[in-house]
Amino acid sequence: MVTLEYKDQVAVIEGGELISYKDEGFEYMHQKGQPGWGNSDAEMFPVIGPTAAAGYRVQVPKGNAVLDQHGHLRELRYTQQEQKERSATYIKQYTAGTLISNSKYPARSKAPKLIWPFSFVFKKHFQLGEEGLKITFGISGDKDMPYMLGYHPAFQLRTENARVIAEGRSYGLREVMEAGDRALEVSGTELLILEDEKRIGLRTRGFGQFMLWSPVASMICVEPITFYPYAVEQTFLHEGFRHLDGPEATFEVLLIPNIKS
Repeated sequence: MVTLEYKDQVAVIEGGELISYKDEGFEYMHQKGQPGWGNSDAEMFPVIGPTAAAGYRVQVPKGNAVLDQHGHLRELRYTQQEQKERSATYIKQYTAGTLISNSKYPARSKAPKLIWPFSFVFKKHFQLGEEGLKITFGISGDKDMPYMLGYHPAFQLRTENARVIAEGRSYGLREVMEAGDRALEVSGTELLILEDEKRIGLRTRGFGQFMLWSPVASMICVEPITFYPYAVEQTFLHEGFRHLDGPEATFEVLLIPNIKS
């Protein structure tokens, strides 16, 4: 477990997962063991969304891709690369064609093993600064590898009037919950504000859109994504891929506590 500190901010990371983020003693993150979801953050890669209706197959330019919901990155363990007072870096590595056991099998999936025909290195870097906590993702690997990326942080809610504000529109908790497991799409923006007992902003770079998910009234996931997976049928999920066209693709999420506007 790693603790980062800067002025009134404290971030706690366990195995690459952000399990606590406090500013002036106020906890923003959903806590494991509380109702709703068993994690506090996760990444969706190299696909976002369900694949069961497509037989867990995803169309790619080469080889076989057998992936469960949100890809197989979450089945890999992070290795810590660096730690300083205000920052920490973690990586996950995957070699093309390696079979990965699916933790959802057999209770919640019919796919015992997952496989992806591309090698990659996935880097996650945390940095506390004046504005807040910046989380940077770096993706490197086989040239032209197809991929989607989503970041899946969960935040505590303390009031019934919690809402998300984006581009002048407000999304209430009831609207988010009614969207169910499909999640509510918020397109065409790189900034959202979650307004509850206190406000926190999510300013992103590289994603372009969000989706919102809440299974219970005490938490909400505000998820930057490169593609909204329910825009297509599962057999056409490949239409949402980007392709790795350089040494590294980078994405940023800045958590801004007590954001004013």
